[in-house]
Amino acid sequence: MSDQHRAKAEVAAWLGIVGNVGLAALKGVVGWLAGSKALLADAAHSASDVIGSLAVLIGLKAAQLPPDEDHPYGHGKAESISAIVVSILLILVGFEIGVSAIKAFIHGVTEPPRSYALIVITISIFAKEILFQYKYRLGKKLGSKALIANAWEHRSDVYSSLAAFAGVGGAVLGHWMGMPSLYYLDPAAGLFVSLLVLKMGYKLIMESIHDTMDHVLHHEEADELLKAVQRVPGVIAVDSLRAREHGHYVIVDVKISVNPRISVMEGHDIAKHVKHMLLTRFIHVSDVFIHVNPYDPGYPYKNNVDSEQDDFPSLLH
Repeated sequence: MSDQHRAKAEVAAWLGIVGNVGLAALKGVVGWLAGSKALLADAAHSASDVIGSLAVLIGLKAAQLPPDEDHPYGHGKAESISAIVVSILLILVGFEIGVSAIKAFIHGVTEPPRSYALIVITISIFAKEILFQYKYRLGKKLGSKALIANAWEHRSDVYSSLAAFAGVGGAVLGHWMGMPSLYYLDPAAGLFVSLLVLKMGYKLIMESIHDTMDHVLHHEEADELLKAVQRVPGVIAVDSLRAREHGHYVIVDVKISVNPRISVMEGHDIAKHVKHMLLTRFIHVSDVFIHVNPYDPGYPYKNNVDSEQDDFPSLLH
């Protein structure tokens, strides 16, 4: 990820932190004053997003550290580790919310929450959806899975706010209609929110664990990289290309064949061109290792080479 892209990701992370702190504080205070279990649960969900945004920010900072003796391939997995932290926190918060809601059912609900809680929930829904759209689109553009994961936390907060709205609205409606049984919709919404949090936490932790393990990209995923290298002037053939995931980023190992009659310096320049192209065109590629071979016209790949092409093409074809 380039410095410019990383700066945009950090701005998005800070925006999420500031927005979630404000929403968590607002929903927490109003939820306590209004006596709404659902709104308090929703506030806890927003608070977990604050920690999640901080984890993403820490991951982005760590990922830009240069390679060292202990981490020769860089720190690309830092984002995956931060995403695991987010997932664990989500699961813990979801469990606490569920326990609180169940206790409310056991002890009984004698009065509904105040109606002004609905205004705060409405504000939260719109604010969180805006944050989701912004971070999700930016995460896709930058190829940052940690930022995308953080965006989905905002979307899960939208769902939890909708559930809170239904619970609080139903309880308030029960008060107006003289139906105390509807008061239980408020803690029921809190329990539903806890299930959403647990589900999201489980999904994120499984994806994050998968991303921490190096594995080779599937053929269809690496095909675009291969075609891009083949179009670089001076590259006669791509002998092999392997792309493996390193955290949320990709490391490419490629062997290219060039005109055997050119100088070592010219072959080196072609390799530099290939590396620069991959790093600038594909933002998820963090490093490229290139081996330059002399083109052998008798090699099997000669079968798919134009027969009218010279046996030893020039540097620029």
